[in-house]
Amino acid sequence: MSATITVDPSSGVPPYEQIRGQVEVLVLSGHLRPGTSLPTIRQLAHDLGVAPGTVQRAYRELELAGVVESNRRRGTVVLEPNVERTSRTQREQRLQAAARELVATARGLGVDLDSVESALRGQWAVGD
Repeated sequence: MSATITVDPSSGVPPYEQIRGQVEVLVLSGHLRPGTSLPTIRQLAHDLGVAPGTVQRAYRELELAGVVESNRRRGTVVLEPNVERTSRTQREQRLQAAARELVATARGLGVDLDSVESALRGQWAVGD
């Protein structure tokens, strides 16, 4: 899984939020299915070159949002997505976080707003 998650240290988005957002997108898009075990905190931190506390915070945020569940025996496991479990405010906060991450990534790539909108519309159409 770590190959699909990256951390951009030059981004204005904190590393834990980059990890949290990317895992959430992977879950909601179906790339990480319910029951899938995530890497250990130590392993993902090593793979991404970040402190274990950074990954721990991302996993904690995901657990609070009901995206994953952690326990000592099974580790951190993806839960079945449940939009009804999240409040409107939580959904709006997640959307804004994803938008911030997209903007930071696009700016880092030197991409203009029209290109971002086109890419977003293309991805939206894929989801239909």
